[in-house]
Amino acid sequence: MSPDAKTNLLGLPRQALEAYFGERGEAPFRARQVMKWMHHHGVADFAEMTDLAKALRLRLAGEAQVRAPEVVMEQASADGTRKWLLRLDDGNCIETVFIPDDGRGTLCVSSQVGCALDCTFCSTARQGFNRNLSAAEIVAQLWVAKRHLQPDPGRSRVITNVVLMGMGEPLLNYDAVIDAMDLMMDDLAYGLGKRRVTLSTSGVIPAMDRLKDRLDVSLAVSLHAPNDALRDQLVPLNRKYPIADLLAACRRFVEGKKHKQRVTFEYVMLKGVNDSPEHARELVRLLHDVPSKVNLIPFNPFPETRFTRSDPQTIDRFRDILIAAGLTTITRKTRGDDIDAACGQLAGKVQDRSRRALRFARLEQDLTV
Repeated sequence: MSPDAKTNLLGLPRQALEAYFGERGEAPFRARQVMKWMHHHGVADFAEMTDLAKALRLRLAGEAQVRAPEVVMEQASADGTRKWLLRLDDGNCIETVFIPDDGRGTLCVSSQVGCALDCTFCSTARQGFNRNLSAAEIVAQLWVAKRHLQPDPGRSRVITNVVLMGMGEPLLNYDAVIDAMDLMMDDLAYGLGKRRVTLSTSGVIPAMDRLKDRLDVSLAVSLHAPNDALRDQLVPLNRKYPIADLLAACRRFVEGKKHKQRVTFEYVMLKGVNDSPEHARELVRLLHDVPSKVNLIPFNPFPETRFTRSDPQTIDRFRDILIAAGLTTITRKTRGDDIDAACGQLAGKVQDRSRRALRFARLEQDLTV
């Protein structure tokens, strides 16, 4: 059987893996054994899974696989951030970033090859869009990073948090993302707590409502503007799901949770675009009744962008207005920008099916004329 025809077990959540073994006349505990080998120990060769019967190992080798994308480049930033460029079977490449901080290590994973949205300030958007990632390709980013960061299984956990903030809009790849997050939180896989897995969305409201009823994870919303007129320009999805509807969905998301939960609103700071004191006061009025915290993100430049980063004094003034009004607000530290691994800079290598890169080039030309 060719590798492409084999089932990649890496992306199967526990229930699906139990069903896989059940269809082959095996007991459910076989799934639990294989999950530990794959995710706890990083083992890809069935021959090394020594608590499985030899006949089962041979059968698995013939019809299944544990397969991750190829690492074609690894970069290390001066601040400790690391970025991997991963080549998929179809030749596309995606990027995954690890960000170490005091007492925690956050892995930023991608959910699509490119992005199906076209936010104007994001490098990924300029690459266009090719396809959704499979659950196996999403989880494989964690699998690969863990192997590179933690070659000794006896060491304490290095990756403590995962954020779906890499390439792509996660909620436009709902089913695969749900399966991947299931595995991230499963004790037989990576055992991450509910508050340690965060999904970031530009506001795909129907999928937000589905997510609320399916998984208890943290939610981050890419807001970036305090009014519809400006957000329509920065985040074109807003034309379909305007801010009032988006905030109503955010309130629904946190309602009825057993533990108090807040939505994180991400706000990239663009000089002369969305960073004035009046914008800050608009944001205060907008979020006054939403359980929330605000992350201010200094814009990270990329080639040929027309945007620039707000200066530190402007960002501080904006932050102080929010804090004075009672909004929990932090300014995100810029990490990994020397290797283009900072927020908004991930690009990968995308075989663009949307022709968006060409449209962006024409837009930039129009703006400079």
